[in-house]
Amino acid sequence: MVGIADLLSYLDESPSPFHAVGAATRRLGAAGFAVRSDAAVDSAFFAEARGCVTHQGAAVAWSWPQDPVIFRGALFVGAHTDSPCLRLKPRPNACAAGMSLLEVEIYGGVLLNSWLDRDLGLAGVVHSGDGSSRLVEVRRPVARVPQLAIHLDREVNEKGLVLHRQHHMRPIWGAEGGDVLALLGIGTDETFDVALFDTTPAALVGANSEFIASGRIDNLVSCWAAVDAIRTAAADRPMIVCLFDHEEVGSESTTGAAGPLLENIVGELLRVRGLAEARFDFLRQSLCVSADNAHGLHPNYPDRHDSNHAPLVNHGPALKRNANQRYATSARGAAIMRRVATEAGVQLQNFVSNNAMPCGSTIGPITATRLGVETIDIGIPQLAMHSARETCGSRDPLALRDLVVAAAQTSAY
Repeated sequence: MVGIADLLSYLDESPSPFHAVGAATRRLGAAGFAVRSDAAVDSAFFAEARGCVTHQGAAVAWSWPQDPVIFRGALFVGAHTDSPCLRLKPRPNACAAGMSLLEVEIYGGVLLNSWLDRDLGLAGVVHSGDGSSRLVEVRRPVARVPQLAIHLDREVNEKGLVLHRQHHMRPIWGAEGGDVLALLGIGTDETFDVALFDTTPAALVGANSEFIASGRIDNLVSCWAAVDAIRTAAADRPMIVCLFDHEEVGSESTTGAAGPLLENIVGELLRVRGLAEARFDFLRQSLCVSADNAHGLHPNYPDRHDSNHAPLVNHGPALKRNANQRYATSARGAAIMRRVATEAGVQLQNFVSNNAMPCGSTIGPITATRLGVETIDIGIPQLAMHSARETCGSRDPLALRDLVVAAAQTSAY
């Protein structure tokens, strides 16, 4: 599976949102896209037929045909680069029991127990006072969060594991007195955004490689599918891929979906082409696919799902619906996507959460609100969402990619 091999590489290349953007832009650059950071962009850059602007942990890429059918609008594809994790605090060095520990902040809805007894590395970005920045990483195992031995917690298997977010999640990483900033090459006058990650490589697992096991499947699989689609799709309509940061904590930032990044870039893309006055019609006839993973039916916990709306791993992407607008899919949008899936020969499933298990949200409702674009929430089914190491089917990522390509080429909207 050539495409899956590239996905596994992308997962391994992307231990932080900043690395995920770098891995995406390398693929786009190899496909002929012009890539610039926001600090190096002027208005003329938006006239590029295939371009990408990066801003820290976010990126917006576009493919704009020379003579698009403008009043058919564009296909937007949104995903997010961040995943729940443990991040270093500004003063990360601590000592206890003769060991060096890391002071960490819990980012997003972390499944805390999944971080215990794993080989952890460090990755992120460093900023200097002169405005420059650089990626840093230690990919070898340097830290662990050891679990308390069962002899000291005899009832853990019967009563469940209880972890204190402040006291129990500090990783050990060396002998007492170590400086993790020196290990990362971070100077005293520099600032950083650095996270821990499981160093175990992404892998195909199962008797016939039916599954993928990796960190950050939510939502790097969607990022990969979006990037692979825009670099390969041939369509007569514009296609715009938006990889946002900070979805796991609400999206309210300059690089999150609730910020102005996407709409500012859309405005410039239209303006340099003399289409600023067509903005309303352009957006009205556009479609946005918000790609974020869904909860696949867990074979050991079937009662946690709605049996009629529980997608199966390796049975295709799921159309995500929520009457309370936690997902943006409308009946009209669902009809469009069903036609697209039929045209592409992609099996499409349904996901609606169990009423007793409220679902999370995505960038879909935020994007729909900010741009006024018909938005569809869709995602591949996965297990162990928000674990340090998640699981999905090995066939579903390719199906998601093919669905996005078909959405760029269809006449359904």
